[in-house]
Amino acid sequence: MNEEGLNNRVYSKNVIELITVANEFCSFLERSEELETSDFMSRLQKLLPLLYLKASLLPEFEIESDDELEKYVTELDYNLIQQKVLHHTGAGDDYQEVFVSGMQFSESALTASIAENVADIYQDMKDLVMSFRTLDEEVMELALSESQRNFSTFWGQKLVNCMRAIHNVIYGEIDTMEVLEKGRKKSESKIKNRKPDWLNERFSNHDE
Repeated sequence: MNEEGLNNRVYSKNVIELITVANEFCSFLERSEELETSDFMSRLQKLLPLLYLKASLLPEFEIESDDELEKYVTELDYNLIQQKVLHHTGAGDDYQEVFVSGMQFSESALTASIAENVADIYQDMKDLVMSFRTLDEEVMELALSESQRNFSTFWGQKLVNCMRAIHNVIYGEIDTMEVLEKGRKKSESKIKNRKPDWLNERFSNHDE
């Protein structure tokens, strides 16, 4: 690749830094079941603001195309990430939303979910990272343009909204982190010790 190619917008410093953080964010979520809840929440607390910063520093990509970009995140992938986050956030996952369009007209409080917000961000970032792996500059530029629009209208707001909830989980007056850690371990213990249905039936018949 010539020097001119290396200096175009797709390979600019701010773009490469965003892709680097986005890839780290996605990899972190995909292996999050290996982490203790306190470690997971601490890393999520640091990665989300970094992701927001890098997205806000992108050069302007205003590209219109009739071609639809390939989507790599399936519904199963999305649900899996959501469940992995919920595994850690547990009872602290839901929070009251205070900044959504049209909320002033709502007669009741609006509830949002950290796990759902994070999965939404993951979906956009994973598709962006996978588009860059094609090494097709046209695809990469289209993906950046789409991600930038989504950031301004969709996931950027979700990110800052759930940061408030994450902050409360980590620094709230109630030791929410300890409660979540105990809840996670209790849930894992139940799953680990649960007998298959056929085994329960066998022992039940044996007792009779």
